[in-house]
Amino acid sequence: MSEKLSIRRLQTGIPGLDNLLGGGLPEFSFNLIAGTPGTGKTTLAHQIMFSLANSDNRALFFTVLGEPALKMLRYQQQFQFFDVNKINECVRFINLAAELTEGNFDRVLSRIAEEVRNYGPSLVFVDSFRSVVESAKVAGQGVSELQRFIQQLGMQMTSWQATTFLIGEYLTPETESSPVFTVADGILWLSQNLQRNSAVRKLQVVKMRGQAQAQGLHTFRINDKGIEIFPRAVIEPKKEIESQKKRFAPAERLSMGIPGLDEMLGGGLPAGYSLLVVGPSGSGKTIFATEFLAEGARMGERGIIAAFEKSPSQLLSTKLASLFATGQVESLAIRSLDYSIDEILHDMVDMIDRVGAKRLVIDSLSGFELALAPEFSEDFRGSLYRMIGKLTGMGVTILMTSELEDRFTDLRFSPFGSAFLADAIIVQRYTEIMGQLKRVLSVVKVRGSEHSKDIRLFDVTEEGIVIGKTLSGYDGIMSGHPAVSLGQGIDTGRP
Repeated sequence: MSEKLSIRRLQTGIPGLDNLLGGGLPEFSFNLIAGTPGTGKTTLAHQIMFSLANSDNRALFFTVLGEPALKMLRYQQQFQFFDVNKINECVRFINLAAELTEGNFDRVLSRIAEEVRNYGPSLVFVDSFRSVVESAKVAGQGVSELQRFIQQLGMQMTSWQATTFLIGEYLTPETESSPVFTVADGILWLSQNLQRNSAVRKLQVVKMRGQAQAQGLHTFRINDKGIEIFPRAVIEPKKEIESQKKRFAPAERLSMGIPGLDEMLGGGLPAGYSLLVVGPSGSGKTIFATEFLAEGARMGERGIIAAFEKSPSQLLSTKLASLFATGQVESLAIRSLDYSIDEILHDMVDMIDRVGAKRLVIDSLSGFELALAPEFSEDFRGSLYRMIGKLTGMGVTILMTSELEDRFTDLRFSPFGSAFLADAIIVQRYTEIMGQLKRVLSVVKVRGSEHSKDIRLFDVTEEGIVIGKTLSGYDGIMSGHPAVSLGQGIDTGRP
């Protein structure tokens, strides 16, 4: 060979799948779609077939199931990808039940070869291929006959220039002994994980010859449109280093929209930073977030609020209502309890790209954790790390709120031990002064920047948030309440 062979990659038509495969399916490849029952294998195969099939690329779908093809098609027609006009025009279904009952590999192979030779398809599907294997066992044929059958089928499909898919139900241990896993050029493994009352579907590209596929397990959903895959966000070291250099270089400062707060932050919040606003219930975290988005809108910057606690109607009762009406701010309301971090991140990125948003509010991390399926909430810090890395790498400035119980004697900055993930932190607390509960705030950190060390009073008024005086000391103003621990661990300027 004097020249390098270039293999054409077919676009599957399944959102997220082509990226996992390394750019698409290699043309004329021999692929296996496998997994446990009910994971969506047949739906995945049909979605690929209807996406690729046309007058120039015809498809043959062999069924070896106990149920007739019409019953299978009855349910597949419910998905939007199903195109009834393609049936018998460029998509044909063939039932191999009669040949299968004899348990003879040669008879099955002969029928497949005959149909392929007569129809000349570019795509060939066999569902469920495992039925062929089980039938062979009943007929007393061994592994050697199965191995020969698979090899012959693979060679014939390749010689006919057809991209082939074998669909079957397999348990994990079978991957070590079944010859089909050795011969296949590509293997897609589908699974469904149950934990407590939550079910999460996942897909793994176990193998894809000749191209670099994405590693790991990736979540997916089956909805009215069909299958949608949410590739797992992975922070690449080189890109992360470049992103960090860009983020922490002298950059534009964004105004928070609250008089006096920009000065406390050292001139505003650096663009592309993640800010964590923590405080007890009712301390004003959501109002801070609202002012942040409203200031962005005033500066011509579009914003998004991902609301995990408040419903759309509750958001409309806030200052954001007018911004929603003009399209300057959009909301992403997520209140389900079985999401994956990658699905939520996918929705965020999609909306950011669609509206060109520069500011993002996540309200709140407490609700965010509840929205995740149990297996993701158990590793919430890791999930949050990947999400923040992805979003800030896009140049988006993030404000996250988090409820933090005010224990007075325990000064903390995050309920998840994840304060290190934020580039800047503002802490809100209550303190008792002259028999009244007062709100106070302080800027705990702003990476790479000087910032105020003061603890300052603030109040929420009809005009918005008003930042007041500095607490230069607490002798004589605290009424004997343990809240004097507000200064514990923080330099208040008191000798």
